[in-house]
Amino acid sequence: MKKHIQRACEAGLKSLAVAGIAVILPAGSAVAGKVTDDDIINDASTPGDVVSYGLGPQGQRYSSLKTINAGNVSKLVPAFSYSFGGEKQRGQEAQPLVHDGKIFVTASYSRIYAIDSKTGEEIWQYDHRLPEGILPCCDVVNRGAALYDDLVIFGTLDAQIVALNQDTGEVVWKEKIDNFKDGYSFTAAPLIVKGKVITGVSGGEFGVIGRVEARDALTGKLVWIRPTVEGHMGTLNGKDNGISGTTNATWPGDLWKTGGAATWAGGTYDPEVDLIFYGTGNPAPWNSHLRPGDNLYSTSTVAIDPDTGKIKWHYQFTPNDAWDYDGVNETVAFNAGGKKLAGHADRNGFFYVLDRTNGKLENAFPFVNQIDWAKGIDLKTGRPIETGVRPGDPSTSTDGKKGEQIFVAPSFLGGKNWMPMAYSQDTGLFYVPANEWGMDLWNEPVTYKKGAAYLGAGFTIKPLNKDYIGALRAFDPKTGKKVWEYKNPAPLWGGVLATAGNLVFTGTPEGYLKAFDAKTGKELWKFQTGSGVVGNPITWMEDGEQYIAVPSGWGGAVPLWGGDVASAVKYLNQGGSLWVFKLGS
Repeated sequence: MKKHIQRACEAGLKSLAVAGIAVILPAGSAVAGKVTDDDIINDASTPGDVVSYGLGPQGQRYSSLKTINAGNVSKLVPAFSYSFGGEKQRGQEAQPLVHDGKIFVTASYSRIYAIDSKTGEEIWQYDHRLPEGILPCCDVVNRGAALYDDLVIFGTLDAQIVALNQDTGEVVWKEKIDNFKDGYSFTAAPLIVKGKVITGVSGGEFGVIGRVEARDALTGKLVWIRPTVEGHMGTLNGKDNGISGTTNATWPGDLWKTGGAATWAGGTYDPEVDLIFYGTGNPAPWNSHLRPGDNLYSTSTVAIDPDTGKIKWHYQFTPNDAWDYDGVNETVAFNAGGKKLAGHADRNGFFYVLDRTNGKLENAFPFVNQIDWAKGIDLKTGRPIETGVRPGDPSTSTDGKKGEQIFVAPSFLGGKNWMPMAYSQDTGLFYVPANEWGMDLWNEPVTYKKGAAYLGAGFTIKPLNKDYIGALRAFDPKTGKKVWEYKNPAPLWGGVLATAGNLVFTGTPEGYLKAFDAKTGKELWKFQTGSGVVGNPITWMEDGEQYIAVPSGWGGAVPLWGGDVASAVKYLNQGGSLWVFKLGS
């Protein structure tokens, strides 16, 4: 209770200061080391810490540090490794955060750790008590936390959000997002905007209703909700705040009531235009013959006013999605040619450049080699030019059980999945972790049952090439030109980091963290971490030394859903650890 009172008082004092009223505090009463809104906004330009997912709310994953550079990265050595311990391995997809001498990193099964950033010693560990019967779609992963004030905030597999004290790991507040028994979960890193913690929901394969929510970051009190399926009512401060879109405009009958469009990969925020960008997942069910129409706002980026929760604009990547091409991938703010732009590499295989002030399409081009479902994007209308390669309607088949099977690329795991790309302010290039695979796909009859899988489809994923699946590719967003690529035998499933040291870092399922020349793609360094790297690398400067850190631990959707690809990489071992590197003497 004391902590809640203290936070309320501090919030009140901040309000007085903002209003121009002088506030004089007793000596020693200020709390040192708290993360502020300005700290988060300026994260990309303050390399002494990492206080946000994406190294800045814009999500560029770019660092101005260059103590470690293309000329000396070969001297990188481990500073320490920290084990997540126990038998709870599985996929470690997190991005660590660094603040006030501590590394905060989440792990599988809704765990979070605070680690001394210099010694690697554990400060505290919090294991969320998970109930029986959780329904995670794509492994028991967690992608990261958020920092605000003296709190570290993260979501759980049973659809809760928990705020802990950064120093002690004690629970300060905990809120329920939704009922996990209905298929809801939460795996993304929260986003902090103007003192509010912004979250989405996972569970699109269970017919949940996608939405974005804002809570007071200090107390957990709900501020607004914005559904991402048209026809559903939003709220602001507990009152109705308008439905999303127009009921039944792009959804038939009652299908919008179980419409999916889960916001499971998290969002970005650009203070220049004061908008939150959230990607939305596939419409439910996968069987698109049951839901003719565009099915807004599925497979889209929605731009949301952070104060009101209103959708200001949207762009839909795959109308009437028939292939599970979620549009959840990150929308990254960048400026070029005097314009405020945003980059998005979609699961459907196309890279999009949007005007982030209004959602207008500026450019679109393929970033994978084979795309069967569409032959391009119409730059005037913004819509895909479809080829007609869609799975058949099972209701018209002879047995009524299985529609016509097709082969289509990319597979539903996407030309790029959740793993975030990076944008370099030096080269002006995007570094995209891509995958070349396709799938056999067919539709089946399906009816909705709360808490049960809601697909209406079957599939088998297949590699397209004998020598590689994953490819890290550098693209010029202005021209669509591929500048360089690195091919990897197994799929790439981890995030990317770019630095001013002319470096690009990413991990591989084979266990390596690798560094490449940002301009040429030449491999400059690698280190074997002992398990597949599907997490997100970061960098920071502390006491005159630059550090690189990344979680290691193979897992995620590929070994669960990957079909022939999963069989090909079944030899890869699971793990659970955080690796931290610095330059050797």
